Amino acid sequence: MTRPPIPTEIKVLVAAAFVIAIGFGLVSPVLPAYARSFDVGVAAASVVVSAFAFFRLVFAPAGGALVARLGERPIYLAGLVIVALSSLATAFAQSYVQLLILRGVGGIGSTMFTVSAMALVVRLAPPEIRGRCSSAYATAFLLGGMLGPVLGGLLAELGLRVPFVVYAIFLFAAAAIVAVRLRGARMRPAPDDPQRPAMRVSEAWADRTFRAALASGFANGWCNFGVRVAVLPQLAVAVHDTTWVAGAALASASVGTAGALQFSGRWADRAGRRPVVLMGLVVTAVGIGVMGVATSLPALIAVSVFSGVGAGLLNPAQQASLADVVGNERSGSKVLAAFQMSQDSGAILGPILIGVVADQAGFGWAFAVTGVVALAATLPWLRAPETAPIRPAD
Repeated sequence: MTRPPIPTEIKVLVAAAFVIAIGFGLVSPVLPAYARSFDVGVAAASVVVSAFAFFRLVFAPAGGALVARLGERPIYLAGLVIVALSSLATAFAQSYVQLLILRGVGGIGSTMFTVSAMALVVRLAPPEIRGRCSSAYATAFLLGGMLGPVLGGLLAELGLRVPFVVYAIFLFAAAAIVAVRLRGARMRPAPDDPQRPAMRVSEAWADRTFRAALASGFANGWCNFGVRVAVLPQLAVAVHDTTWVAGAALASASVGTAGALQFSGRWADRAGRRPVVLMGLVVTAVGIGVMGVATSLPALIAVSVFSGVGAGLLNPAQQASLADVVGNERSGSKVLAAFQMSQDSGAILGPILIGVVADQAGFGWAFAVTGVVALAATLPWLRAPETAPIRPAD
């Protein structure tokens, strides 16, 4: 029996993810400088960057509840529109306080469409290709995230406010794509189907795979969305005394992730979620754990690529395991919101705590501790059952 193709509805979500990621990448390189333009210091500028993630974390439970009550598609569209309007308003902010508030509102909208998108992929992906669908979605976000900062840097030449306007346009475009192309998608069970209640977090918590996914999600946020983004560039500049090395290290990690995503989803569908998650965590632990002692440029680039491979292995298998826990027949938005909170918590706490370690003991110890966090996340996965469906004969 051959595996089914990726559904058209998920291809639409993948296309929208690419557009959204490009837009987010447009503003990421200019936001700190834009904040500093209001005559504030580095710490205050960093708070603006963190406000987006903080409000994502705080609003996640409410976002999951809204999806469960109103459905994935309307909350997805509402989230995109909220972020678009906040970005457009950000372009015309007249003070630091206005900028801080508007970025926070954007984080609320971001949670809405992120949880909705995860729930849509869970609902629409055939069980036997969940890894492949998750990989396609992650690849779109990664490629858009790689292209966006390049375009953002070019747009910044026209003024620091311009990328925020263009970001809003990209989000409105993504909302239009989803509104038109997903209009006929079966987001809810048919009226004559038995109505199953939405999965509660307490119900998912009883599943060892869900608890393991929370642990690996926290580690993934800590290592790949937190420390890699916030601390790795500082290591690169401190060791090599030039900013282009920081960009090269981050780009190298993205190349490793993009390469792994080309096969990791299919591997998770064929070999199972558990071994691919474990491999991803171990590769992440080794790659990021030795970064602090990679003093030569070739060594730093090599371990950056290697750690990126770990992220590319981990994400699709982890997402597919969550989809296995929730299933296609019921809403799992609150469960997915809880997972998103674990990942955001790691992304927020990781850079702060590891920054303290780096200040007190140096970058070597800071990255070694980060590697230990990734290794610790393997422990619950060693006891988690395999959730992938029986592999059909090709």
